[in-house]
Amino acid sequence: MELYGYFRSSAAFRVRIALNLKGLAYDRSYIHLRKNDQQSPTYLKLNPQGLVPSLIIDGQTLTQSLAIIEYLDETHPAPALLPSDALGRARARALAQAVACDIHPIDNLRVLQFLSRNLKQGEKEVELWFNHWIKTGFEGIEQMMATDGKTGKFCHGDQPGVADIGLVPQVFNARRYPSFDLTPYPTIMRVYENCMKLAAFIDAAPESQPDAE
Repeated sequence: MELYGYFRSSAAFRVRIALNLKGLAYDRSYIHLRKNDQQSPTYLKLNPQGLVPSLIIDGQTLTQSLAIIEYLDETHPAPALLPSDALGRARARALAQAVACDIHPIDNLRVLQFLSRNLKQGEKEVELWFNHWIKTGFEGIEQMMATDGKTGKFCHGDQPGVADIGLVPQVFNARRYPSFDLTPYPTIMRVYENCMKLAAFIDAAPESQPDAE
């Protein structure tokens, strides 16, 4: 099992957490996104989207973090990353997708680079964009979690799962700009702090990666 990733990639961070929670060993290959390694012909043969992560298992390439996580959950059932009931799975997936589908795609590196390089936006304008979409997303997620009794120590109950895997990297991203105020999101931060007491999350964090800068 080989994971292609970048230390600061939220999507690669998610997969690292999942692999750690499952106790799965894996080799690492590093794709430096700021040096455009993802656009090399060699990597594009592996992942035509030119994105990370890519997970190679028995010669097969898996892409897209949530698809990889669900594959791992299906092939290595314990500990489960999704609830056992259909409603619970729907809720956990909705929380994970609120980050992975609604916040992250418009706040990731290639979007920010397009804003600055192609649209000639300054640092303050890029920061405004970045913070606006996290704020918009976190406001909804906070309400989804704070008003639902299914929220426990973690996003769904008292065991970490796919929703926490989605949330934690986005909190890391929110902290990139000191101007972003996290105090309006006490439920998010409580869950985040509980996650960051666990080795699976600590060891997956960007600063813990061999390619960290």
